[in-house]
Amino acid sequence: MPRGRGQKAPLTPEYNAVFEANLAELAAGGEGFWPGYACRPVGMPAMMTAFEPMEVVVTPETTHILIDHIVDSNRRIYTDGRPWPEDVERAFTGYSIGKWVDTDGDGRFDTLEVETRHIKGQRAFDATGIPMHRDNATIVKERIFLDKADRNVLHDEVTTIDHALTRPWTVMKRYQRSAEAEPLWREYICAENNNHVEIGHDSYFISADGYLMPSRKGQPPPDVRYFKQPGK
Repeated sequence: MPRGRGQKAPLTPEYNAVFEANLAELAAGGEGFWPGYACRPVGMPAMMTAFEPMEVVVTPETTHILIDHIVDSNRRIYTDGRPWPEDVERAFTGYSIGKWVDTDGDGRFDTLEVETRHIKGQRAFDATGIPMHRDNATIVKERIFLDKADRNVLHDEVTTIDHALTRPWTVMKRYQRSAEAEPLWREYICAENNNHVEIGHDSYFISADGYLMPSRKGQPPPDVRYFKQPGK
């Protein structure tokens, strides 16, 4: 499915206007609403797009989803029957509680049902900046399961409930298991060689010769009030 408008996100009129303004900023050379350019985590549910290789580790009480993208985006999905905590610090990955389900009655658990709350912002659905509500009251529900016809394919049915949307929005993510017996886990350090600089509410570039430069046409220089100004 195409990105951006092609996703047909069921945005409210207010947040559709935010999205269109974001697209206009991108077209003018700006960075838009996506947090990744400044090496901030993209958070849930965007991280489940799996921009980098993903590893799933299942233990009796916790399922770990490890994605080395921008930061070590490590999810812990608790399957030990715990209730929702009364006091929890928000995180970009949120707080996830899951339950294993036997959907076909063969005596084997085949689907992990997950609910994630307490997600920190700012976040967007994708790199085109489809926005999520600034109140950060997002709830994400997932059904994660292997394909019955091909056990090397993993599906994640993701339903997002967010006040920027007119209704819950469900999309399907699909992952292919690596055929390598000993896969190479590449180290991803977003800050390394990143030439983006965020100053105030604007983003700038570091040029090849090491100088600050605008990221879009007509962009004013940053406020340098705390630096000694050269004499005239």
